[in-house]
Amino acid sequence: MKKPITKSQIRIDINLQIAEFLSRGGDVEQIARGISGRNLGDPPIKPSREFFTQPKETRTYIPEVLAAMDERKRMLSSKRKSSPPPQRKPQKKLIYDDFGEPLRWEWIDE
Repeated sequence: MKKPITKSQIRIDINLQIAEFLSRGGDVEQIARGISGRNLGDPPIKPSREFFTQPKETRTYIPEVLAAMDERKRMLSSKRKSSPPPQRKPQKKLIYDDFGEPLRWEWIDE
């Protein structure tokens, strides 16, 4: 398996590439801080509105479908309420002493 490249290795590689570029006669143009990459006469960048060109569609209301769904929900909730809650069984719990040693079992009703 190949070892992953570390940040220091990447930094060394970039510095070598820069040194090679400069040794072949390359030139780096210094740009003052705060200068934008955009030209002064360019208009501001605005988001595209091509997705919002269609007019707003009217909604179709379906009250009978909503009423049927509400009725079904009401019927299910009434069925659930009519059944008694399940009975919980007593459970055994191990009681430990102050030193973490098992001491005794107790039955707990929940």
